[in-house]
Amino acid sequence: MSFVSDKVTHLPPYLFSEIQQKKKTLQAEGVDVIDLGIGAPDMPTPDFIIDRLAEESRIPANHRYSPYRGCTEFREAVAHFYKKQYNVDLDPETEVLAVIGSKEGIANLMHATINPGDTVLVPAPGYPVYGTAVDLAGGNSAALPLDETNGYVPLYNQVDHKSINQATIMLLNYPSNPTAATVNDDTFLEAVAFARKNQLLLVHDAAYDMITFHGYESPSVMQVPGAKSHAVEFGSLSKSFNMTGWRIGYVVGNKEVINALATFKSNIDTSQFLPIQKAAATALKSDFSAVKRHNAIYQQRMEKLYDTFREMGIEATKPNGTIFLWAKVPDGFTSTSFANKLLDEAGVIVTPGNAFGSRGEGYFRVALTVTTGRLDEVIRRMRQLRGVTN
Repeated sequence: MSFVSDKVTHLPPYLFSEIQQKKKTLQAEGVDVIDLGIGAPDMPTPDFIIDRLAEESRIPANHRYSPYRGCTEFREAVAHFYKKQYNVDLDPETEVLAVIGSKEGIANLMHATINPGDTVLVPAPGYPVYGTAVDLAGGNSAALPLDETNGYVPLYNQVDHKSINQATIMLLNYPSNPTAATVNDDTFLEAVAFARKNQLLLVHDAAYDMITFHGYESPSVMQVPGAKSHAVEFGSLSKSFNMTGWRIGYVVGNKEVINALATFKSNIDTSQFLPIQKAAATALKSDFSAVKRHNAIYQQRMEKLYDTFREMGIEATKPNGTIFLWAKVPDGFTSTSFANKLLDEAGVIVTPGNAFGSRGEGYFRVALTVTTGRLDEVIRRMRQLRGVTN
């Protein structure tokens, strides 16, 4: 007799967990492993955020349950951020909800908005958690094709009509994980129009919205006129403020959807620890100088690795955002065989592109989350590999 549910038994292994297990094995053998696999910022959370956390942690009242929707200060800070960054007005009472990181929020959104058998259009290639979240909620995933030659914007004409007719939700993610693609306002205008035409809920994951380079500023889907009627947008402080372990994010937009998610979550959690919410509010109301400093470091790392790839004949598109570099594997390799070669022969972890779906085959993703000195060591090791240079 098994005490494990079928839905858990049938879940595919989470690739990043497998990679971390292999990393531990190699480290136990004395290998100096450099991990460019998981997108976890290596820089510290800014001191002013930590100071607010420490201050609020000493207040006894803050150790009680949070309001289910998140505390007023945090929700008002999110609304303030959207007005300042995007000139978008949000009602913090009805159009903003605190989530325990956008990963949790998106997973629970599926339970709150789809019925068993409903179809969700999922970016391909895309963050694998999207498809898993749909599966766990009893839905079916259908690929929303993205292609390098088209700048990784949605190819709606390649989605079969049956999938569109059965779909209730469409997911987007810009700046993109894994491709690092960025878009302009026109992409969101088209997406909202497509969602309206086909009566879809548009869910945009904007986890990397603040990490941008070369003067690029990421737009918000909420800037599209009338977007609130068909869209919600998730944001996170994990990457922009180096707060991955804090688990704090938000979702904004359509009131009905926000209320449905709040109702669902109120039955399974009681929001995030209040001092974390208040510290996050301080971050969102800051001048973003810390974010700009971090972005400059990410850009420096990206430029160094991009230039090296070009010298080695490895093709990549220079990104305008995210903490990733998305590149083609050298001739003669699959995504997996190249990632394995780097790990086994150079002690370097990258993520094979097929981890993000079949349309990611032929690529690999590098996270720019080690110091310049460690990146120099990665470059030294890659240059010594045989059969890699095109």
